[in-house]
Amino acid sequence: MNPMVQFAKRLVSKGLKVTVVATISAMHQFEAAPERLYSFGFDVELISDGKEYVHRPESIDESTERFTRVTTQTLADLIANIKNRSKKKKKNGTTIAPGSDRDHDDARSTQYPELKFLVYHSGMPWALDIARQHGIDGAPFFTTSSPVIAICEHYLQGVLKIPSQNDRSTTTLSLPSMPPLAFTDLPSFLRDFDSFPAYLELTLRQYTNIRQPKWIFISTFDKLEEEVVKWMRSQEWPVRTIGPMIPSMFLDKRLKDDKEYSLDLFKPNVETCIKWLDSRETGSVVYVSFGTMNKCNLKKEQIEELAWGLRDMNYYFLWAVRESDMEKLPCDFLEETSETGLVVSWCPQLQVLAHKAVRCFVTHCGWNSVLEALSLGVPMVTMPHWADQTTNAKFVADVWKVGVRVKMNEEGIATKEEIALCIEQIMDEKKGMEMRKASLRWKELAKEATDQGGGSDKNIEEFVAQIM
Repeated sequence: MNPMVQFAKRLVSKGLKVTVVATISAMHQFEAAPERLYSFGFDVELISDGKEYVHRPESIDESTERFTRVTTQTLADLIANIKNRSKKKKKNGTTIAPGSDRDHDDARSTQYPELKFLVYHSGMPWALDIARQHGIDGAPFFTTSSPVIAICEHYLQGVLKIPSQNDRSTTTLSLPSMPPLAFTDLPSFLRDFDSFPAYLELTLRQYTNIRQPKWIFISTFDKLEEEVVKWMRSQEWPVRTIGPMIPSMFLDKRLKDDKEYSLDLFKPNVETCIKWLDSRETGSVVYVSFGTMNKCNLKKEQIEELAWGLRDMNYYFLWAVRESDMEKLPCDFLEETSETGLVVSWCPQLQVLAHKAVRCFVTHCGWNSVLEALSLGVPMVTMPHWADQTTNAKFVADVWKVGVRVKMNEEGIATKEEIALCIEQIMDEKKGMEMRKASLRWKELAKEATDQGGGSDKNIEEFVAQIM
């Protein structure tokens, strides 16, 4: 949700009234979520996806069917409700003066302007039909990279042919606007249909009506994925790049209160992490994190190899290890590395990446993490595992030249020696120089895109002008 909430902050800063809609079950996962969203001037509406009434384990197919069926109805009901409130306001001519002391519920019942547009997550393509049935328009918001979107479209159109089992290690894939791709560079759901059937279906359904919207929002910026974005537009896709969608104070600094994401799955150890980093020299720390999603759950053997790789290198490290993975750490690891490393269950990633002590980011290559590292000028050691991460890792290492991709052995494990070798390529003053230069260049281009008059800023301005 965070990229979409960041987009909402940009829209509010340009004069639009924004209502953030989330499911009850999703909002319950975040720390103090509604209160933090209200603080940015949003209205917040919660709808049911039926999950709160489920008291047994569900298969992915059952969960998907339930989510689609219930949210189709609850979203439609909400849109109708908001439109009715707006009509009543017009009819009654009711307004609230600035600084009114009326309570929040009173204000919500009388402050609704006319509902004009629905921005929905790309995984909910049916939302466009719901919006149009209620007399408003809508647009999908993609939270994956443009290359991943293009690869999926090439697959659906039959341009991408998945090589046979015997040819996969030697085949080079050639796709419009793309660099040459190895089979292992494809998203995991296209490499192994049997392992990810439900996720494949969920992903591909995003494209069922891709040519119907008048706008398609992507959390990226033109210069980062220029060739792919050009190809999309040549296909008459109404693509608008609006990113990177990270807090403004880490980019253009025009939204003074936008210093952090509004939604956190865990309570970060802010003071502990930053105090520890403050005690380290510039460029001396390796930061390690594999995101919040359980789907990026590392095997015990992989965590052990990573732990010993961090122990054996000659650099400090800060490692965010989820509570569920703490028991997978080698029994003596924390004691042996107490003077060189800090292990926490979660930390403020943006603040960590922006800290002068951090020179290298070991990451699973989720798109949000990649954008954060690019925006803050930190080179990456990539350890992708599933979904879009492998494609992102390809572009990080071979296209943007800001990282090194860890090689896996035949068992799919990155050894401690391989991990340490990749980290050394970035941390070493001479070996990592070109990657650091490239990282700083992308950092400036990311800031330029979001600053006044930049490509992403212009696209947002254009959208706001259409709505207002």
